[in-house]
Amino acid sequence: MSATATYTSDEIMAVEAARRLRNGDVCFVGIGLPSLAANLARATHAPGCVLVYESGTIGAKPIHLPLSIGDGELAETADAVVSVPEMFAYWLQGGLIDVGFLGAAQIDRHGNLNSTVIGDYDEPKVRLPGAGGAPEIASSVRKVFVMLRQTPRSFVQRLDFRTTDGERVAVVVTDLGVLEPECDTGELALTGIHPGVDVDQVRDSTGWPLKVAPELRVTPAPTQAELAALRALSPRNGGES
Repeated sequence: MSATATYTSDEIMAVEAARRLRNGDVCFVGIGLPSLAANLARATHAPGCVLVYESGTIGAKPIHLPLSIGDGELAETADAVVSVPEMFAYWLQGGLIDVGFLGAAQIDRHGNLNSTVIGDYDEPKVRLPGAGGAPEIASSVRKVFVMLRQTPRSFVQRLDFRTTDGERVAVVVTDLGVLEPECDTGELALTGIHPGVDVDQVRDSTGWPLKVAPELRVTPAPTQAELAALRALSPRNGGES
């Protein structure tokens, strides 16, 4: 980012991801960056976006960014709270969810995700939180949005463990730009960059030879209204996402 920038790389990532949600979308939301973007969409251009969390809350409208799927504010502000089995068996597997908004520790060129381990499964360097509902979300929603900070450690040639299939990944929004799958190969290609970022920077942050779209879009800078709504979401946990 330039010295005169009034927003951070995480903020433009959240804003660009939020813009992808449409008013009326039913969105199954992961905690962290996906939750930040989804709640930003609801607070700005998509007030009718229905946010669903794995704990069984439907239509949650938190004022602050939830700390976990068990955050009490999700249940307090939801239109309905159902059991987890009902959430997965009826709402998710019943085809009622439009978008799954996910994060991960690693992603490969085909959008497959790892949230299980870094290193060998039996003797990992890091044992991560695990799959949770991500595999079921990714296989049952109409499309998947992924948010992930882009580094060679997260955008890898080969996953250490394949937690979640990437077949339905429609877009990956990072702190550097936007990647979308090619129609013919399904391989993620760079289709957009954020202001102040160049293509070489994105390629250096990717663990495979990254393809670049012929017409590369530059992300519009966040508006003051978007930044104000974004920053209003997260004071309870010190702005961490």
